Amino acid sequence: MRALLNRRQASLLTWWGASALAGARGSTALAADAPNAPVMPIMHDDARDLMEIDPKKFSRPTVVDNRWMPLTPGKQLVYEGHTIEDRKRLPHRVEYTVTDLVKVINGIPTVVVYDLDISNGHMEEQELTFFAQDDDGNVWHLGQMREAYDEEDYVGAQTWIVGHLEGAKAGVMMPANPRESTPSYSEGFAPLPFNWTDRGRVRKTGEKTTVRAGSYDNLVLIEEWSSTEPAASQFKYYAQGIGTVRVGWGGQDLTKEVLELVKVTQLGPDEMAKVRAAAQKMEERAYIYASTKPAERRG
Repeated sequence: MRALLNRRQASLLTWWGASALAGARGSTALAADAPNAPVMPIMHDDARDLMEIDPKKFSRPTVVDNRWMPLTPGKQLVYEGHTIEDRKRLPHRVEYTVTDLVKVINGIPTVVVYDLDISNGHMEEQELTFFAQDDDGNVWHLGQMREAYDEEDYVGAQTWIVGHLEGAKAGVMMPANPRESTPSYSEGFAPLPFNWTDRGRVRKTGEKTTVRAGSYDNLVLIEEWSSTEPAASQFKYYAQGIGTVRVGWGGQDLTKEVLELVKVTQLGPDEMAKVRAAAQKMEERAYIYASTKPAERRG
């Protein structure tokens, strides 16, 4: 799910900015359907404070064991909820799978995550996202490829990868030790036409929520937004040992996406083979990969 659920798009081929997560049945924080949930965007030039990634600080980059965002091969998280499109409430489903593929990006081996986005019963998007964990435990986002579909007919795709797109920068998707009242951080940057300018900040810790997959406490709530939509926020609730368990929105978010975790599964060999094949087919269609080495199965 969009580098786990950053799924707002300006158009099918001029990809989005921010993200949208929150809403909590039983949460003490923001309500899932609250259009006036408080949003406190930081106005700034995103290019000023982008982070530089140091390959020397990634001795075991594909061992992503950050307690808030663990990425173990075969892990699949399934989310269900809804979005608003043309004033209609449409059912939405996201299948987020950690593959057993590794792709080297800018000298750093990364974990490949495959994300399938289903809207109103039809595949709307599928995406590959690339993550690596540094030696301090921060999970970095090094790029992504997204394909768009209309009633399952292929529409187009966009890809950006650090080191293979001028101006693209890696960002942190999950800090090692998320704490309240710390500065916002870049979740990666890609210039036009990709237009990825997402930022995040820790909004609250110690939250609670109940979703169909279970009840969780001691959650971390992260607010995300984009410079292209500074008045709209996405809220993500992260549970230890799981990852995101709830998604909601705040401010002037037009899609009003709401998702909750419904199932956590460890895929078997046959299911993993299908996911791997789908990810590899996406790579074959991505023109930018002509300059990168294809993702390979873990040894």
